[in-house]
Amino acid sequence: MAWEVFDERELMTSKERAQYRAQANQLPAVFQVGKDGVTQAVAAQMLEAFHTRELLKGKVLLESSPVPPGAAAEELAAMTGSDVVQVVGGSMVFFKPNPELRKKMAEKAKKERMARKK
Repeated sequence: MAWEVFDERELMTSKERAQYRAQANQLPAVFQVGKDGVTQAVAAQMLEAFHTRELLKGKVLLESSPVPPGAAAEELAAMTGSDVVQVVGGSMVFFKPNPELRKKMAEKAKKERMARKK
């Protein structure tokens, strides 16, 4: 019997996945998979975007892409180390935790709380 090997990241719970799906509804798509399919350029664009956010939305151009959205999402997730949150039609949503970004957000929230107490 073969065992699957998982990395150190925790698996996303269904509640987390639902929360990320809800947040992604209002997000614009930041990348597209077109006639060339999944390329290193698309993965690099995603990795750059993950520096400033944890949740990304992308599109697969259904008329011209050689790969279906589900396969494209899995391939991009493997290339970027992210998790696929949802694939619906030509839209894909990915999540990748960013500890530095979370730390900055926590510091900002702390400063805002301190300012309100004054």
